[in-house]
Amino acid sequence: MTIKDIYTLFLLIHASLGGVALTTGTIALIAQKGKRIHKLSGKLFFISMLTSATFALIIACIPGHLNPFLFSIGLFSTYLILIGYRSISYKLELLNLTFDWIISSIMVVTGLFMIFYPIVIRYEINVVLAVFGAAGVVFSIRDLMLYRNRKKLMQSWLKMHIGNMTGGYISAVTAFVVVNNILPGIYGWLAPGIIGGFFIFYWTKKISK
Repeated sequence: MTIKDIYTLFLLIHASLGGVALTTGTIALIAQKGKRIHKLSGKLFFISMLTSATFALIIACIPGHLNPFLFSIGLFSTYLILIGYRSISYKLELLNLTFDWIISSIMVVTGLFMIFYPIVIRYEINVVLAVFGAAGVVFSIRDLMLYRNRKKLMQSWLKMHIGNMTGGYISAVTAFVVVNNILPGIYGWLAPGIIGGFFIFYWTKKISK
């Protein structure tokens, strides 16, 4: 099997799992929160999305197909769903947060890389990478601050769960929109995030009340 064959196979697996994530994520999003269908579809979304993102990271490192853009976006998506899933456990007072500290610190570095890599290498700002990178830095720094305040972390677990899991779903929707050219250019990259941001804002405000 040649490198090209491996690349094609991994790309097919990545896209197929992305389709599963998009379907199960939609079900989890519209299902009544806390019910069996929400929990089951949410777990399937997490597994399929995490595996799809992992294949994206591998694909981005295949010789002849090196893609720092895909790699950094894959890391950002991975971070969102990992923290989104982990946040369910944040209500436990004695939870070990070592893993969370590590992945949040990695996300800070990755976000800065996404912002400054195009500037250093090509002397230009990549709007998409800059937006996603800035979001990654803000989210991860916020999470690192929460890890230092266990009481506030325990109170914030549901907001973090909804925000990050929805963020992971937005990544799946964005990939679908961009690959199928549903919206032209930069609009396809940013529109799902803007729309999804309003959804997250609505639910976090509802939870606060």
